[in-house]
Amino acid sequence: MERIRRISQTFFTFLYNPYLYGFYLGTIYQGRLKLLPCPGLNCHSCPAAIFVCPIGALQLFAAYGRFYVSFFVMGFLGIIGAIGGRIVCGWACPFGFLQELLYKIPAPKLSIPKIVEKLRYVVLIMLVFVIAYYTKEPWFCKIICPAGTIEAGIPLVLLNSDLYQMAGILFVVKLSVLILLLASMLFFKRPFCRTLCPLGALYGLFNRISFFRLEVDKEKCIHCGTCLHVCPVSYDISQDAVSSGRCIRCFKCQKNCPEGAIKIVARTQLTQ
Repeated sequence: MERIRRISQTFFTFLYNPYLYGFYLGTIYQGRLKLLPCPGLNCHSCPAAIFVCPIGALQLFAAYGRFYVSFFVMGFLGIIGAIGGRIVCGWACPFGFLQELLYKIPAPKLSIPKIVEKLRYVVLIMLVFVIAYYTKEPWFCKIICPAGTIEAGIPLVLLNSDLYQMAGILFVVKLSVLILLLASMLFFKRPFCRTLCPLGALYGLFNRISFFRLEVDKEKCIHCGTCLHVCPVSYDISQDAVSSGRCIRCFKCQKNCPEGAIKIVARTQLTQ
């Protein structure tokens, strides 16, 4: 299953960014597909991107109201979340894929306290909605988003001499944030997903009510720690709530459970 997941992550990375000619032109794709939201975290300003970033769209919605972005974006994310919760994070997010690859590099491996993971909800509420509403600026995209820096900020500055000359302190700050996040990925499992990603926070709200879920048979579970060890986000499904917003639905725990105590189930109603 892990090989299939890697193929899926690679496939979606190219699916979101097929317009490679944009790198030659040094411009951003402006076709009709740009009206459609991207399921994963992928910058719409990347020269190769053909879809709009959902977080960027939500910031514009918060800043300027319904005339600037359709409720289709929120409905689109809601449908995906209702089907599989954070399954996009585990199977179809290019930046999540990058974090998992960087973590494989030999380095001391550290843990992230659970309380720090709550920060992603603060980013979602305050930065994406509240601050965008009052400042009329997409500050998550401008300062924090590492995907935007890698996919759009750096390529566009390098490909356009005018942008290179205009790059100021804001770009330096954004680049510094990227370097810190990339360095943290050597030591922590998917640190951006777990602490700062508002898209993951949004999808995580649906984990409890999603149609496809994971279920632990408490009688079979021997609490061996395998699920925690193999989980890309250090989530112990045997100890924590199965419906937790931390789970990215990669199904590695289900595949590796020695007792077969974890099952993928389809739920038609909300459990109490």
